[in-house]
Amino acid sequence: MKTILNVIWLIFAGLWLALGYVAAGILCCVLIITIPFGIASFRIAGYALWPFGRTIADKPSAGAWSTIGNVIWLIVAGIWLAIGHIVTAIPLFVSIIGIPLGIANLKMIPISLMPLGKDIVPVSRA
Repeated sequence: MKTILNVIWLIFAGLWLALGYVAAGILCCVLIITIPFGIASFRIAGYALWPFGRTIADKPSAGAWSTIGNVIWLIVAGIWLAIGHIVTAIPLFVSIIGIPLGIANLKMIPISLMPLGKDIVPVSRA
Protein backbone atom coordinates (compact mmCIF):
# COMPACT_ATOMS: atom_id res chain seq x y z
CA MET A 1 0.00 0.00 0.00
CA LYS A 2 2.81 2.42 0.84
CA THR A 3 4.32 1.92 -2.63
CA ILE A 4 1.04 2.92 -4.26
CA LEU A 5 0.77 5.97 -2.00
CA ASN A 6 4.38 6.91 -2.77
CA VAL A 7 3.79 6.72 -6.54
CA ILE A 8 0.64 8.85 -6.29
CA TRP A 9 2.51 11.24 -3.98
CA LEU A 10 5.41 11.51 -6.43
CA ILE A 11 3.08 12.50 -9.26
CA PHE A 12 0.87 14.99 -7.42
CA ALA A 13 3.13 16.55 -4.78
CA GLY A 14 6.53 14.95 -4.30
CA LEU A 15 8.29 16.08 -7.43
CA TRP A 16 7.38 19.75 -6.96
CA LEU A 17 8.24 19.76 -3.27
CA ALA A 18 11.54 17.99 -3.88
CA LEU A 19 12.45 20.57 -6.51
CA GLY A 20 11.83 23.29 -3.92
CA TYR A 21 14.12 21.56 -1.44
CA VAL A 22 16.80 21.05 -4.10
CA ALA A 23 16.62 24.74 -5.04
CA ALA A 24 16.99 25.71 -1.38
CA GLY A 25 19.89 23.26 -1.04
CA ILE A 26 21.71 24.68 -4.05
CA LEU A 27 21.23 28.21 -2.73
CA CYS A 28 22.57 27.19 0.67
CA CYS A 29 25.56 25.40 -0.86
CA VAL A 30 26.47 28.46 -2.94
CA LEU A 31 26.74 30.47 0.26
CA ILE A 32 29.68 28.62 1.81
CA ILE A 33 28.72 29.13 5.44
CA THR A 34 25.29 27.53 4.98
CA ILE A 35 26.49 24.23 3.48
CA PRO A 36 25.09 22.20 6.45
CA PHE A 37 21.67 23.65 5.62
CA GLY A 38 22.13 22.60 1.99
CA ILE A 39 22.95 19.06 3.03
CA ALA A 40 19.85 18.95 5.26
CA SER A 41 17.77 20.32 2.40
CA PHE A 42 18.99 17.60 0.01
CA ARG A 43 18.21 14.97 2.67
CA ILE A 44 14.66 16.29 3.04
CA ALA A 45 14.27 16.42 -0.77
CA GLY A 46 14.69 12.63 -0.81
CA TYR A 47 12.10 12.35 1.93
CA ALA A 48 9.75 14.65 -0.01
CA LEU A 49 10.01 12.36 -3.04
CA TRP A 50 9.17 9.11 -1.22
CA PRO A 51 7.75 9.81 2.29
CA PHE A 52 5.52 6.84 3.05
CA GLY A 53 7.30 4.15 5.04
CA ARG A 54 9.67 6.67 6.63
CA THR A 55 9.32 9.03 9.55
CA ILE A 56 11.18 11.78 11.37
CA ALA A 57 13.10 11.13 14.60
CA ASP A 58 15.07 13.43 16.87
CA LYS A 59 18.84 13.05 16.83
CA PRO A 60 20.05 12.53 20.39
CA SER A 61 23.39 14.19 19.56
CA ALA A 62 21.80 17.47 18.43
CA GLY A 63 22.75 20.38 20.60
CA ALA A 64 22.50 24.14 20.83
CA TRP A 65 24.12 24.68 17.43
CA SER A 66 21.27 22.88 15.71
CA THR A 67 18.79 25.17 17.48
CA ILE A 68 20.68 28.26 16.31
CA GLY A 69 20.90 26.77 12.82
CA ASN A 70 17.17 26.08 12.79
CA VAL A 71 16.43 29.73 13.55
CA ILE A 72 18.62 30.80 10.61
CA TRP A 73 17.03 28.14 8.39
CA LEU A 74 13.54 29.30 9.38
CA ILE A 75 14.33 32.80 8.16
CA VAL A 76 16.21 31.80 4.99
CA ALA A 77 14.12 28.95 3.58
CA GLY A 78 11.89 27.27 6.15
CA ILE A 79 8.91 29.58 5.91
CA TRP A 80 8.86 29.39 2.11
CA LEU A 81 9.05 25.60 2.08
CA ALA A 82 6.28 25.37 4.70
CA ILE A 83 4.10 27.62 2.54
CA GLY A 84 4.83 25.26 -0.36
CA HIS A 85 3.57 22.34 1.71
CA ILE A 86 0.38 24.21 2.61
CA VAL A 87 -0.26 25.29 -0.98
CA THR A 88 0.29 21.72 -2.17
CA ALA A 89 -1.92 20.23 0.58
CA ILE A 90 -4.98 22.35 -0.21
CA PRO A 91 -5.76 20.81 -3.63
CA LEU A 92 -5.00 17.34 -2.26
CA PHE A 93 -7.70 17.75 0.38
CA VAL A 94 -10.26 18.54 -2.33
CA SER A 95 -10.35 14.96 -3.60
CA ILE A 96 -11.11 11.96 -1.42
CA ILE A 97 -8.09 10.05 -2.72
CA GLY A 98 -5.80 12.98 -1.92
CA ILE A 99 -6.78 13.35 1.75
CA PRO A 100 -4.05 10.97 3.06
CA LEU A 101 -1.56 12.79 0.85
CA GLY A 102 -2.68 16.16 2.21
CA ILE A 103 -2.28 14.90 5.76
CA ALA A 104 1.21 13.61 4.94
CA ASN A 105 2.00 16.98 3.41
CA LEU A 106 1.00 18.79 6.59
CA LYS A 107 3.05 16.33 8.68
CA MET A 108 6.15 17.41 6.73
CA ILE A 109 5.81 21.05 7.78
CA PRO A 110 7.74 20.68 11.09
CA ILE A 111 10.83 19.27 9.35
CA SER A 112 10.60 21.94 6.66
CA LEU A 113 10.68 24.60 9.38
CA MET A 114 13.36 23.06 11.62
CA PRO A 115 15.39 20.33 9.84
CA LEU A 116 18.57 20.35 11.91
CA GLY A 117 18.63 17.89 14.80
CA LYS A 118 16.22 15.57 12.98
CA ASP A 119 16.82 12.30 11.21
CA ILE A 120 14.71 10.50 8.61
CA VAL A 121 14.37 6.81 9.51
CA PRO A 122 12.26 3.87 8.33
CA VAL A 123 8.99 3.48 10.25
CA SER A 124 10.21 0.13 11.59
CA ARG A 125 13.07 1.87 13.47
CA ALA A 126 10.95 4.67 14.94
